[in-house]
Amino acid sequence: MTRASVRFLYRGEVVSLTDVGANETLLDYLRLRRHACGTKEGCAEGDCGACTVALGTLRDGRLEYAPVNSCICLLGMIDGRELVAVEDLTGPDGALHPVQDAVSRHHGSQCGFCTPGIVMSLFTLYHAGGRCDRQEVNDTLAGNLCRCTGYRPIVDAALEACAGAPGDAFAARRRATAERLAALDDGEDLLIGDEAAGFFAAPATVDALARLYARHPDATLVAGATDVGLWITKQMRALPKIIHLGRAAGLADLRETGRGFHIGAGVTYARAEGAMAAIDPDLVELFRRLGARQVRAVGTLGGNIANGSPIGDTMPALIALGTTLHLRRSDATRSLPLEDFFIDYGKQDLGPGEFVTGIDVPRLGSDEIFRCYKISKRFDQDISALLGAFRFTLEAGRVVVARAAFGGMAATPKRAAATEAALEGLRLEDRHGWDAACEALASDFRPIDDMRASAWYRLETAQALLRKALHEAGGEASAATRIVGLRPGETVRAA
Repeated sequence: MTRASVRFLYRGEVVSLTDVGANETLLDYLRLRRHACGTKEGCAEGDCGACTVALGTLRDGRLEYAPVNSCICLLGMIDGRELVAVEDLTGPDGALHPVQDAVSRHHGSQCGFCTPGIVMSLFTLYHAGGRCDRQEVNDTLAGNLCRCTGYRPIVDAALEACAGAPGDAFAARRRATAERLAALDDGEDLLIGDEAAGFFAAPATVDALARLYARHPDATLVAGATDVGLWITKQMRALPKIIHLGRAAGLADLRETGRGFHIGAGVTYARAEGAMAAIDPDLVELFRRLGARQVRAVGTLGGNIANGSPIGDTMPALIALGTTLHLRRSDATRSLPLEDFFIDYGKQDLGPGEFVTGIDVPRLGSDEIFRCYKISKRFDQDISALLGAFRFTLEAGRVVVARAAFGGMAATPKRAAATEAALEGLRLEDRHGWDAACEALASDFRPIDDMRASAWYRLETAQALLRKALHEAGGEASAATRIVGLRPGETVRAA
């Protein structure tokens, strides 16, 4: 069965829309159709957070609220979810929500333009019901830019408002909301428009997705729209055929396997974080600095891989770990090492109608050590200038197998073959051997030179990251090698 309407919960009522444009954003729906102008448009690229709304999703019978950048979220993507905007927080008698009240009393609103988005991010923290310390608040607000630099009172307000269990109207009707969202999950494919002219589609299964994409290999696949959304808002591209992956149940699989984890192409960064934590703490820190919570709530590992950016943060780490990629085209499937997927700048090993279905990420063995480092101009929510990832198999202080991968050094994420060869057999105390391995990087890469970093800087920094990884692998991991990224009581794993 195919449904020709987008259905979601808004202000306690089910909204059903049949006139949804393929490129229509959630922000435009709120401001232009509903005249709910509390949600602001700032950057229109998912960076500033002024447009933040909350989406309620039913997952394993539990209602969860996540922050989303409505400026780059397509309207059709919210099918089956609850939409909460800043106007919806105020009670019928005009009473402020606990988060709004705390921000007001602590003087956390200055010019006010960014305040609605900040309030909505804190609303999701308020409903998370977990640990709430200053670091957690700062992580929550990393995707909300306050131009008035008024973060201290905002953080103080968050620490007060989000300290306990949620007790607002949304918490009171949580069960009823969950039941209504469950009723919206009809298992039907969604298609609005005309297959001949243009459409927005959201298949309910991987099989339906494969059939639709085989018929329309010219369609644009969208997972979280954290990249594709900018094609619409910044490049002003018209994308007549959109296929959203978020409802294809099989793509949301996240499970432990004998060797590691299978992560479906529709699994968001936020959901994948637990699996990454089970592999290595460095991956958690990498994910924490990948966009902001608004991005990680909808962006996917599969989308990051399929887009194939040379500075995509996750790919060097996944390559170093030895990740296997799974693809499907109609009824045919195939698998390949992730590093073989990237052919050239913007070009991947994908046939017409073929798409990423998932990845298998192996755990580390007891004799293996992993290190991953991101270099960017800004600590939070910034694109990498360079990312280096290393996996060493060690035996009695000697490197017997080495995998080293970099992003930002070439037109694609790439392993450093000559460097790996120089590392294998190296004793960790042999500092001259370190020099030879670092010199080999110059034969592996002719770094790109652009506005983010010069070619010279990239090569020098890549060599420094390799030295850092070897230093830590030798058992000398300490605060001296980790300026940021470790919380009190945490340590990096040394051999």
